[in-house]
Amino acid sequence: MANSCLQLCGFLLSSLGWLGIVIATSTNDWVTMCKYGVNTCKKMDELLSKGPWEECVISTALYHCASFTQILELPAYIQTTRALMIIGSILGLPAVGLLLMSMPCISLGNETQSSKNKRAILGGVLMLIVALCAMVPTIWFPIGANQELRLMSFGFSLYTGWVGTVFCLLGGMMLMCSSDSSTSSSRTYQDNNHFYYSKQGGGNQPAASSNNHAKSAHV
Repeated sequence: MANSCLQLCGFLLSSLGWLGIVIATSTNDWVTMCKYGVNTCKKMDELLSKGPWEECVISTALYHCASFTQILELPAYIQTTRALMIIGSILGLPAVGLLLMSMPCISLGNETQSSKNKRAILGGVLMLIVALCAMVPTIWFPIGANQELRLMSFGFSLYTGWVGTVFCLLGGMMLMCSSDSSTSSSRTYQDNNHFYYSKQGGGNQPAASSNNHAKSAHV
């Protein structure tokens, strides 16, 4: 029961974390920057919002966004952010599918528990890879943006990516721990049964040999 609850919590955390990473990948509110000093930007009410896909100018009378079309001319941190976030979003889909099929409430034919544990471990490993793919860009992007312009604050998309990364890490580790514990418990149960039957079989052999000895003596 405890393993099932741990596996279910890991599945929910992993799914929510993957959704957070997908939201962070598809939006552009990563960082808020300013071309001038902080006080000057506040007086002019002109800020710059930047993400992996476009850059927006935010003011009271203007909200204009320009997409990054020149891919080869982009800085390395933007190209790396695009690649890793897309890889993490794509890998999360089969990971969620594997974890869903490994739930205790779902049965695919006459499959054994060991096959479910293997799927859960594979899904947990994929979720850890998704978390690592999202961790690198969500840390490197604000550092690279701050080197270009003065960074004022973090955006909603960056916070969503951080929360999604933490959820995927926790969910992946919980799934792997629950699968390992259930596998070890099933092996212990099989070993105990094997020992019990071998003991019963060993106890019957002396009785059979004594009966044969009695028959030979009677003859």
